[in-house]
Amino acid sequence: MENQTAKFPKGVLHAIIGQKKFSLARYEPSAEISYFVQHYWVVRWDLRTELPYLQTVLAHPNVNLVFEKGATGIFGVARTTSSHLLEGQGQVFGVKFRPGGFYPFLNAPISKLSGTSTSLEAVFGVATEQLEKEVLSLPDDEQMIKRVEAFLFEHLPKPDPNVARISEIVRMIQADRSVLRVEDAVQLTGMNMRTMQRLFDRYVGVSPKSVIQRYRLHEAAEQIDQGTVQDWLDLSTSLGYYDHSHFIRDFRAIVGVAPNEYRRVQI
Repeated sequence: MENQTAKFPKGVLHAIIGQKKFSLARYEPSAEISYFVQHYWVVRWDLRTELPYLQTVLAHPNVNLVFEKGATGIFGVARTTSSHLLEGQGQVFGVKFRPGGFYPFLNAPISKLSGTSTSLEAVFGVATEQLEKEVLSLPDDEQMIKRVEAFLFEHLPKPDPNVARISEIVRMIQADRSVLRVEDAVQLTGMNMRTMQRLFDRYVGVSPKSVIQRYRLHEAAEQIDQGTVQDWLDLSTSLGYYDHSHFIRDFRAIVGVAPNEYRRVQI
């Protein structure tokens, strides 16, 4: 079982502050599960002698199965940011599916889950409370992973070739800084634009444009967190925004505050 913990992933906003409040570990799935699952993640915190902390995340385009006491569920891709209040002592175990990887389990357009959540009963026909108790009562990450993998094996669907196809397109969008518009993704992949948009709606849950936008805003937030931004115009241009005001509008619309307000939290 390989722990992928290094630094906080892009999308965890104000990560430098967050690192002082909670720990995050990531683990690779078994080979059989990896077709559908990107990784497992475990968050723990102990703020019993501190004030509660509100952590905000700009999600990646992935569905997550989350085990948390009293709040277990399957969460679609958030349309903007989502926040989680950490208080006292606690832990959360999560399954991050590959982009498109949850579709074979749901067998319905993932866009129906976007911005919302559903229960384990609705998808898998199992009692959420019982499985939640089993997973969270286990003594360590390895045992939790074994229990969750056993659960997934029980409900494992047949591989869908579109899962690998969509996951690779999303990977390329994330890795290739030159992909700034949907047309760039079309040119990179050779896929028809309508086909891409239809597949993203069904398998990812959000549009290709939204995926491109959130990865560029991940990059912007990370640079602001690290204190490397010297000029807003240079940053917006490097992210493919030809209009600086367009970058500010996108950042405010998705993150909730303007870039300069976001930076002030880090100071």
